[in-house]
Amino acid sequence: MTDVIFRDATRADLPAVLALLADDVLGRDRDLPEVDAAYERAFADLDADPRNHLVVAEVDGEPAGCFQLTYIPGLGRHGAERCLIESVRVRSDLRGRGLGRVMMRWAIDQARARGCALVQLTTDKQRADAHRFYRGLGFVASHEGMKLAL
Repeated sequence: MTDVIFRDATRADLPAVLALLADDVLGRDRDLPEVDAAYERAFADLDADPRNHLVVAEVDGEPAGCFQLTYIPGLGRHGAERCLIESVRVRSDLRGRGLGRVMMRWAIDQARARGCALVQLTTDKQRADAHRFYRGLGFVASHEGMKLAL
């Protein structure tokens, strides 16, 4: 898959992005496919924050995938930024065709060009296919992540 256009999401993309998030075995239980006030607020916050980028991958003029890049400043690694990649989704009819790999390589290139020392992500322990995918890109399961639902 080579004809992919990457761009920051706009408010008009919000329904398509939410559909991508909800079209997932885990996402369908925690995300809604309809735009509501909470999603409007979250999008406005992301859009206003220069360290956050909600990215849409377009194929044939349509949103085909999405992910969020967050640049995290820190003192570790001699004050270098880290890039956190979250909410990676590929439209179900395009899965298995290489779009995810193109998306991740683009995201990694963005972090490298920005001078980040590290790219990190989390993936649910239930996602065995995703784990294989990320390992194939060179990611290493070097840390144990923990979350506390509030």
